[in-house]
Amino acid sequence: MQRASSRTVTVDLTHRDEYFGQVGPFEADLGWWSSVDGVVARAAELAGAPVLVTRLVDGHSDDPGHGGRVRYHAEALERPTALEPRPLDGETAALLAPAARRAAWATPEGLGAALAWAQSRLAEAGRPAAAARQIRTWNLSALFRLPTATGTDAWLKTTSPRFNALEGEVIALLGGVDPSLVPTVLAADPVHGRLLLDHVPGADCWSPSTRTVADVLPRFVAAQAVLAARPTALAGLRDRTPAALHAQFVALLDRLPAETDLTAGEQERLRDLAADLPALLAELAACGLPETLLHGDFHPGNWRTNDGSPVVVDYADACLGHPALDGLRPRAYLTPEAWRHAAEVWTAAWREHAPGSDPRRALELAEPLHHLSYALRYQEFLDHIEPSERPYHEGDPAAELRAVLARRPPGGGPDVSTR
Repeated sequence: MQRASSRTVTVDLTHRDEYFGQVGPFEADLGWWSSVDGVVARAAELAGAPVLVTRLVDGHSDDPGHGGRVRYHAEALERPTALEPRPLDGETAALLAPAARRAAWATPEGLGAALAWAQSRLAEAGRPAAAARQIRTWNLSALFRLPTATGTDAWLKTTSPRFNALEGEVIALLGGVDPSLVPTVLAADPVHGRLLLDHVPGADCWSPSTRTVADVLPRFVAAQAVLAARPTALAGLRDRTPAALHAQFVALLDRLPAETDLTAGEQERLRDLAADLPALLAELAACGLPETLLHGDFHPGNWRTNDGSPVVVDYADACLGHPALDGLRPRAYLTPEAWRHAAEVWTAAWREHAPGSDPRRALELAEPLHHLSYALRYQEFLDHIEPSERPYHEGDPAAELRAVLARRPPGGGPDVSTR
C-alpha cells in the first residue's frame, strides 16, 4: 500500500473550561496521526493563540494510524482571539470527557505538568528553554523539542510507567558499558514517566549504510554481552525471556476469540504451536547465547548518526530476553541483501562474545518468538490505552500471530529453515 503524504485534520479546541468549537478541516503534512508538529502550527494560526494537541479523538483510514480523516483535541495556552466560545453538544462532550486509561500527557493538566517539569530541570541546569515545540503525541508517548539558552536543544519524552521500561535506568545500564551508545540524560522522573535528553545531532538511520550496520551492531552486542553477566543489574527489567513469552502466549490464547478476528482454525494451529514451543526453546537455549537486556525495538530508525558512531535511542520497549529478538528486528526495514549483511555482522559479533555459541541458528529458531513477542507487546498496548487510541494497534496482535503461522507448516513444527 502506498502511504498518504498527508491527512485531513479537524481540531476540537478548548481553553481551560471553555470550548471554542472546531478548527479545520485542513491538510497536515505527514500522514502519521502521531505527528502533530504541523497540526499545532496550523491550529494555532486558525485560533489566534498557541495550542498543544492533547490526544487523538477519532481517526478513519484504510491504513490505520496514517492518512485519512483525523480529529484531535487541543488546548489553547492562551484565550483564542480568532474564535468565540460556544456550548458543547452532547456528542462532543462525550468525546472530550475523561476516560479510563487516558495517558497522563493526554490532558491539558498533564501536558502542563510535564512541560513545567522540563522547564524547571533545564533552568536548574543553567539552560533555560524557550517555548517547547510539540513533535509527536499518541498513546505510547509524547515528544517535545525545547530550544535552550546554550544553543543545544533538549528533548522531553513522556511515556507510561505502567507498561513501558524506565528509559533513564536502561540508558544508565547501557551507558555504564559504552557511553557512546546512548543519548545523554539531563533529568528523569520515573514515577511520571518523564525523561529529558540532550539533542543527538544527525538523522535517523532508516536506510543504514553497511558501514553504519557494521558499527552499531557489534557495539550493541558487546554491551549486551557485558550486561548478561550482571543479572542483578537487570532484575528490574520486564521479563520477556523465552520461558516468559511462552507462558504469556499461553495466557493470551484464551483471549483470542474476543480480542482478534483469528479463525477457529488459526487459533487451533496456535495452540499446537504453544504445545511445541518447549522443544523449540530447549533447542534455542542450546545455541549458547545469554539472556540479557534487549532494546525491544531495535530497528534502524532508532539508530541516529551524524557520520560518526550511531547512538541508539528510544528504550521504552526495553526488557530482559533473548538477544536474537533484537537481532531479528532490523530485517523488516532492510533489503534482502542488506539483511544478509546485518545477520552476518550480528552473528560474528556474538560468536566473538560467546565462544562456542551458534548465533546464526539462534536467529532461525527465534523466528516464532520474534513475532510472538510483538503480538504480546501490541496486546499490552491495547490493554493499557483508552478506546479512542485503539485504531493505532487494532489488528496488530493478529497480524503478528498470522506471521508465525505463515512460517509454520500445517500439522508440523515451525519452519526454521535457513533463509
